[in-house]
Amino acid sequence: MGLTAAVIGVGGLGAPASLALARAGVERLILIDDDVVDRSNLHRQILFRDADVGRSKLDATVDSLRRAGLKTHLDPRPGRLTPANAAVIDGCDVILECSDNYATKFLAADVARLRGLPIVHGSAIRFIGTAFAVSGAGGPCYRCLFEDIPPGAQAGCDVAGVVGPICGVIGALQAHLALTAAYGTLISLDGLRDELRVRSIPARAGCALCGSSPTIDAIDAARYHPVEAEEN
Repeated sequence: MGLTAAVIGVGGLGAPASLALARAGVERLILIDDDVVDRSNLHRQILFRDADVGRSKLDATVDSLRRAGLKTHLDPRPGRLTPANAAVIDGCDVILECSDNYATKFLAADVARLRGLPIVHGSAIRFIGTAFAVSGAGGPCYRCLFEDIPPGAQAGCDVAGVVGPICGVIGALQAHLALTAAYGTLISLDGLRDELRVRSIPARAGCALCGSSPTIDAIDAARYHPVEAEEN
């Protein structure tokens, strides 16, 4: 399969997404991360084991995928996605956004739209997870659902917690949406009720990114608030 996918964050969502894509036979995976493995990650970040604690997540991910004997070319790119290094995703056909903070999510959404690349957003916290596929042409896009970064500090998985299987299901669904190009599809998982909902999201005419009169036409670093947490 001659497809190159860029995975932003190789943690709780990015690990199962990367594994699913590699097993599906994608040609190349661009892996983007700047974190190290912590013992608290192991219950949900399925590519890591005890011996990886303290190692770079990129190195541990590459080793884990290679141990599986998969033929996908692995292209690790250390560091997080920032306004200054948006070119780190160059060469991909689709982006999987697997981060754990709004700044990175909105930056990835804006970069994807301005470069005309499809993107699949994922999130997981506590018992709830979502996966949302966006066309390279936008409409609907991430900003159609969430207009902008919410003010104030937001609790990530390290504070609010997350159930490991929720991450696994959402990461796999992100890979599925990336492979099937089911753009405009939002999948929501409620782990407490054991409910999986699939909805088609309408575009929002007033969207600043993909609406009829968009106002976001460049990556402005001041638009993205700095945060500490990077990926699930």
